[in-house]
Amino acid sequence: MQDKLPIAIVSDIVCPWCFIGKARLETALAQHGLTDRVAITWLPYELNPDMPPEGMDRTAYLDAKFGPGKRKEIEIRLSEAALESGVTFNWSKVTKSVNTRMAHMLVAAASTVQRGSDMKAALFKAYFQEGRDIGDLETLVAIAVEQGFDEQAARDELTNDELRETVIGLEDHARKVGVTGVPFFIIDGKLAVSGAQTPEVWAQVFAQVMRDAA
Repeated sequence: MQDKLPIAIVSDIVCPWCFIGKARLETALAQHGLTDRVAITWLPYELNPDMPPEGMDRTAYLDAKFGPGKRKEIEIRLSEAALESGVTFNWSKVTKSVNTRMAHMLVAAASTVQRGSDMKAALFKAYFQEGRDIGDLETLVAIAVEQGFDEQAARDELTNDELRETVIGLEDHARKVGVTGVPFFIIDGKLAVSGAQTPEVWAQVFAQVMRDAA
């Protein structure tokens, strides 16, 4: 593999399994000495495309989606899976389910200067560990500034209709090619891996990629 191996990751920022999946992939890449030999592209997906722009109370949303009382059970299962991945969730702070359209726009804007992964990491942290409202324009501008971006430039990107349409187009494309759940990984444009797979599974995937390349 002389050139960098392209990995496209379809995910949503409010998807806890996407946060875990990212950490597991990074662990696997490090274990195999591949961290600097891959080129990661982040593609948008909205688990809740009908979420109102102002978001809604997370407990009410999860109760409606999974049934009352299931939230705690889900959180415990996620925390256990996260623990072995080195990810932490601060559930007491995550009080809001948010619309992620603008957050995806911010990742897309950062990706144009090869900072997509940094922005994605910052947004996961902001939402799952700090409980920040990543559906809110001012919060996203603040996160962009923390990541070293110009405040006005960030604001312009987040209110850019063309960028919004690009993100919507990418989401539509993901659904058209059959992505029904996230995280979803496309390796070298041809090998698909669905779900937050463990480093052991990734080892098999990398072996398959090497065989294909040979």
